[in-house]
Amino acid sequence: MSTTLRVAAAQIAPVWLDRKASLERVVEQVEQAAVSGVELVAFGETLVPGYPFWVERTDGARFNSPLQKDLYAHYVDQAVSIERGDLDVLCEAARRNAIAVVLGALERPVERGESVYASAISIGPDGTIAACQRKLMPTHEERLVWATGDGHGLRTHRVGPFTVGCLNCWENWMPLARASLYGQGENLHVAIWPGSDRLTRDITRFIAQEGRCFVLSASGLMRREDLPNDLPHRARLQQAVDDMPWANGGSCLAGPDGRWLIEPAVNQQGLLIADIDLREVRRARHNFDPAGHYARPDVLTLTVNRRRQQTTHLEDP
Repeated sequence: MSTTLRVAAAQIAPVWLDRKASLERVVEQVEQAAVSGVELVAFGETLVPGYPFWVERTDGARFNSPLQKDLYAHYVDQAVSIERGDLDVLCEAARRNAIAVVLGALERPVERGESVYASAISIGPDGTIAACQRKLMPTHEERLVWATGDGHGLRTHRVGPFTVGCLNCWENWMPLARASLYGQGENLHVAIWPGSDRLTRDITRFIAQEGRCFVLSASGLMRREDLPNDLPHRARLQQAVDDMPWANGGSCLAGPDGRWLIEPAVNQQGLLIADIDLREVRRARHNFDPAGHYARPDVLTLTVNRRRQQTTHLEDP
């Protein structure tokens, strides 16, 4: 059995706050990745329909602001509903091309009203959804638009010879979240980000060295031309784009010894592709295996609640 896997970070911009058009871009990248022999491709945090960059630039904490209510309502409308079938076209592209996909999406589950989550959605090469990790704790201004997630998606799945896990943005800084994936055999960690080499440059190599695993960081782009013409309050948002780009990428890949296989790519659009070999993980874990011979389960253990959190439990007669 082969010990290698070809992986890619698709560093692209969404059609900002447009679910359908952004998904079309994602599917296009999946098709291109498959042509290049890629077996797993990852996209940035909430790439579909886009990261809520407006919040920190338009006085997002103002209570009962008509502007914020309008933008939030539009954002929720453009969120992904898995139950509605919004990702069917992407799942079919994954199945047709036998390629695994990790997508950062704004998710609106039907059972949680109009609240939305930053979710890392893992799709297997058979087109089935293997995990959907709702970000455990939105960061700072993100809490104004995203609800807090749960541990249901803290799970790994197999892609070729590798065991893959995924976390959203600063969720990667949570030691116990990382440990929960190491303890499930993770040896390829996918970290998804809104888009900044400032976010990815240090932690990507740190997680790789801590977990003695490969770490693929996938980030997005966000530029002036990515503001669609029909965006609500577009004129107001254009006033806040003097410091564009809002996201410059920073996608990268580190090996289990912490060395760069792909250095953080800044302001570069497209697929960043590399081949990884499971034998490198085994070499690195000769002297340190975080969930193996270097663990002390007689002293330290972790309990993870993976129940999907719901407000209503219905019992029919």
